Amino acid sequence: MTELIDWKNGAAGHKFIASFSGGKDSVLALYKAMKVGEAVGLIVMLEEEGKRSRSHGMPPELINAQAKSIGLPVLTAASSWTDYEKEFMSLLEKAKNQGAEVLVTGDLDMPATDCWHDKVTKNAGLKLAMPLWNMNHREAVEEFINLGFVTIIVTVNLSLGMREEDLGRILTHDYVHELVARGIDPCGEGGEFHTTVINGPIFKQPIPIRKCEIVRNSEYAFLPMEL
Repeated sequence: MTELIDWKNGAAGHKFIASFSGGKDSVLALYKAMKVGEAVGLIVMLEEEGKRSRSHGMPPELINAQAKSIGLPVLTAASSWTDYEKEFMSLLEKAKNQGAEVLVTGDLDMPATDCWHDKVTKNAGLKLAMPLWNMNHREAVEEFINLGFVTIIVTVNLSLGMREEDLGRILTHDYVHELVARGIDPCGEGGEFHTTVINGPIFKQPIPIRKCEIVRNSEYAFLPMEL
């Protein structure tokens, strides 16, 4: 793997750009990285039309509200899956020109070799930091909750044990216990669910949201949210 910054052991002083979905893992990774390094911004990839984020389907205005509350600028690019890597690389180059030395991601289970982030950071001349890498999934979620972050379930895969009634629920210790009892990864690493973070220790103010009507698409159900 390209040089991996070990944030846990305090490799302080690095400027970084964070790959950001607005969900719990990317926010927890950002929190950890901000403890020891200096963030220059957030990278958010959008779908082709630019109306939703590609990872969690969030509208740009909600992402911008998160970024404003955190106090960081956002670098965005709209892309298809075909040109995703090209557009992502372009954003890395912009971040590097703004002083970034490191890309921070919220991945827990990426392979130690031949992972995609390893390739793009190497090509961009950046280092890679994954503050959550190899963490126990339940411990990662419990740390997130203990820190005071608040996140809402916004996407569920109904074929993987999630239910439509899970949409809109806040991730709490009791809910994590319930998910585990149902045989569901509490981090949703198998694609079971996605979240949107609306408050926490790196937010200057909570994100005011309005829940919209649930949308269903095959085995997925979504809870759109607006400011």
